Amino acid sequence: MFKVQELREIIKLVDGSSIDEFVYENDGAKIKLKKSNGVVSEVVVPKKETAAPVVQQGTVAAAPAPVAPKAEEKVEEPKAAAPVANDASLHKITSPMVGTFYQAPSPDSPPYVKVGDKVGDETIVCIVEAMKLFNEIEAEIKGEVVEVLVKDGQLVEYGQPLFLVKPE
Repeated sequence: MFKVQELREIIKLVDGSSIDEFVYENDGAKIKLKKSNGVVSEVVVPKKETAAPVVQQGTVAAAPAPVAPKAEEKVEEPKAAAPVANDASLHKITSPMVGTFYQAPSPDSPPYVKVGDKVGDETIVCIVEAMKLFNEIEAEIKGEVVEVLVKDGQLVEYGQPLFLVKPE
């Protein structure tokens, strides 16, 4: 299977080159990149048929190439990070893998933690789902949750900060 960094490098190379289409197979996975109007899209399909494809067309596990907005679409400017995020005394709980972030064990349940909650070393703070496996993430530090940095259902990458905790 392709690593996120490998996908990023391939996307950059194809995007910066004059080729319009790129196909590569490796270890049971196939990647196909096609440029049209300066936009890079990708399809990754496992050789063996599975219930859900690893990456569907238009969905990019790695950082997607920028897409020019249509005239009628509004482009939202990224909001400045809160000053709390720059505080060096805060501990960052990071994602140990690439996957989907979930705040609660099920859609009907309350979140594991929210801002202001006290956490212990073994307190479960969220779930990161990767390849249909739901991995419980522990705080690994005693303290108070100061900020939740990602939204429920958001794709996260290895090492991406998920929470900021003020250590006790």
